[in-house]
Amino acid sequence: MMGYSSQVSESEQSDQRRLARNFNELLQELRVAQAGVQILFGFLLSIAFTDRYAAADSYVRVTHMITILFSAGAVALLTAPAAWHRILFRKGRREDIIDVANRFAIGGLACLAVAMTGTILLLGEVVVGGWAAIVLGAVAAVFFASLWFLLPWRERGVDTVDSDDGPA
Repeated sequence: MMGYSSQVSESEQSDQRRLARNFNELLQELRVAQAGVQILFGFLLSIAFTDRYAAADSYVRVTHMITILFSAGAVALLTAPAAWHRILFRKGRREDIIDVANRFAIGGLACLAVAMTGTILLLGEVVVGGWAAIVLGAVAAVFFASLWFLLPWRERGVDTVDSDDGPA
């Protein structure tokens, strides 16, 4: 009976170590994305206060606003896991936090991809204008979608040695 109790305890400790490692890896990944999205957000905000923006047509203004909203969404989603952890970390909910944080991270990356695409579209509109700008935006969208989502999604089906690490 005594041996079973220590095995459960060791198993629980092992699970807790795995969850802690998963959460730390997720936080490291989010730090990379957060810095970029915060710089992008600041850049997008500053555009609205330029003389050239005052003369921009409604297409540029609407595209800019949509891009800012997706950038703000990315900031919110990529920083939310830290808030969830801070509020729930002593409640024994680490597995729930990791699951939600993983979903937030994917949603935040999707918002960041749209914001980056919108930024490239806006810059393309200023530099080359017309259909060339739209082509640049479309190429950016395909690039981000492929690199960040389609290729990793395709690889999910491939068996690995370390497949017990969970959602992080």
